[in-house]
Amino acid sequence: MATYSIVMDSIEGYTGLSPAAFFTIAALMVVVYKMVCSMFVDPEELHNHKLSNNHINDQTTPRILEPVQLGDYVTEQELRAYDGSDPSKPLLMAIKGQIYDVSSSRMFYGPGGPYAKFAGRDASRALALLSFDPKDLTGNLEGLSESELEVLQDWEYKFMEKYVKVGQLVSEHTRTEETDAGEKVEENQKHETNGEE
Repeated sequence: MATYSIVMDSIEGYTGLSPAAFFTIAALMVVVYKMVCSMFVDPEELHNHKLSNNHINDQTTPRILEPVQLGDYVTEQELRAYDGSDPSKPLLMAIKGQIYDVSSSRMFYGPGGPYAKFAGRDASRALALLSFDPKDLTGNLEGLSESELEVLQDWEYKFMEKYVKVGQLVSEHTRTEETDAGEKVEENQKHETNGEE
């Protein structure tokens, strides 16, 4: 009984909280930790769990394809085709212009998932602001505070660690300039090959 009293007095002395408040807060922290951890499931672990429970039905479960490299000239309009509406295409999402294949987390980013709005888009602003507002589903970072940019950086690190980078966004204007420049180089090479100056 003396040990119990010492522990309870120590909790109150060190934290300034009553023992009941301390244990309530500790229990809530454990629950929040478990919830957040469950949002970031290792794709390999998820795959093994499905196999062991025989939940795979080839007719209804979309296959997770190997990441397809899109390249450095993907426009926002082209990225929208990878929003999960076509189960034969990978599920893609961009952060700070870098495109990641999030197909392994279809339960979060696919149709019906809690982050489905982010798929097929650069969701940098929404992630930085922790917002689901459609007006924030953009790569525009103007006006964000230092702390919001730090939140975005944390998201980017998580994506870099968990998902494969498959491309990079460019503006429609940049894409047109690159295409025009490539055609000019190709045309010049043809003239040089044919002996023309």
